[in-house]
Amino acid sequence: MDTQRAPLLVSRSLVSRLMRLYDVSHPLHKRRVIRGYDRAHAVRTARMCAAVASALGHGTERVRQYQIACLLHDLGRAGLDRRLFGKIWSWAKAHGIPTRPREWRAIHPETPYGRETEAFVARYREALEADGIPVTAWVKEQIEMRLGYARRLAKRLRAVRSSLTQMGVRFEPWMQRVMLYYYYPEKLSRAQPWVKQLAEVLVACEQFEAYSNQRRGRDYYVRSKESIAEAFAYLDKLEQERILSVEVMKVMKRLAAAGEFNGVIAAARGRRLTPQERRFLRRMEG
Repeated sequence: MDTQRAPLLVSRSLVSRLMRLYDVSHPLHKRRVIRGYDRAHAVRTARMCAAVASALGHGTERVRQYQIACLLHDLGRAGLDRRLFGKIWSWAKAHGIPTRPREWRAIHPETPYGRETEAFVARYREALEADGIPVTAWVKEQIEMRLGYARRLAKRLRAVRSSLTQMGVRFEPWMQRVMLYYYYPEKLSRAQPWVKQLAEVLVACEQFEAYSNQRRGRDYYVRSKESIAEAFAYLDKLEQERILSVEVMKVMKRLAAAGEFNGVIAAARGRRLTPQERRFLRRMEG
């Protein structure tokens, strides 16, 4: 069996309390709680991030605080309606519609910054409704979880701030910026180098786990099979776009080649890696 070598620096009790912050009451069914989507993804991502950050030379206390940010990196998606979210974004992908703020702005530069959700709804309301997706307030919430992620994350962080304080968590501004980097790289254009590097690590690890995650692939990536080769091909693309640095990619590949992430990948897949996949990973460092 694959061993879990990527470290968890936060106590398991604190991890459990942090994961409960992903649970929210359903706005349409007050007695129903929407359990945080794929909490295990957040935990696996955070473990990988700690391994990479430590290998890059960041100190233990900083990495521990960073791991808390990584555990909460999807907090802006608290309340995700698995069926509806998948339906909306599968529809968008099938129609070649951008699903991330920076991609939206590249195609629609006239959109006011931070108003991507509103622009999406205005442009595609009729088409969505014609395809059986009435644009209700609840549908807009699901759209906001991708195209308006910064706004939604800020809202959720305000809602849980007192809970974090009670847990003894010191949540600092740099942690929020790190959590936003994938969708909003421009927000870190003037960040200190160590903050930018930790943001890159989160993007690399989160995307690597997502490409290995069978549940996410089935639910809203319209994917029937996970591929380590495709995962690294996407990370290489992010490196070419300068979202990821050469240094972060080098460490990611070195740790992957050493088998540090085998347990994470196997857990995300729900099965062991094949001999071919292990050989592919061992070749990564070269």
